[in-house]
Amino acid sequence: MTVTKEEVRVHAGELAEKIKEFIHEGNIRRIFVKNVHGHTVLEVPVTVGVVAFIAAPVVTAVGALAALAAEWSIEVERDEQGDGTA
Repeated sequence: MTVTKEEVRVHAGELAEKIKEFIHEGNIRRIFVKNVHGHTVLEVPVTVGVVAFIAAPVVTAVGALAALAAEWSIEVERDEQGDGTA
């Protein structure tokens, strides 16, 4: 199994919804929320067994963060199978 990274840029209004999407994908290991300077302001380890448990508090925290700046980037670490599929 390989770990791949993906980074997407989002506006403040889209931040919480995009985090929810990533949490529910199931093959995500970690989510990093970074400011426009590239500094990590929130790091969330995502484990399959705790997805429902962490989703609500994480989205609440992300909503509070979104109010602080207009643009954010989200970096996700994914578990990939050997053939390149998730």
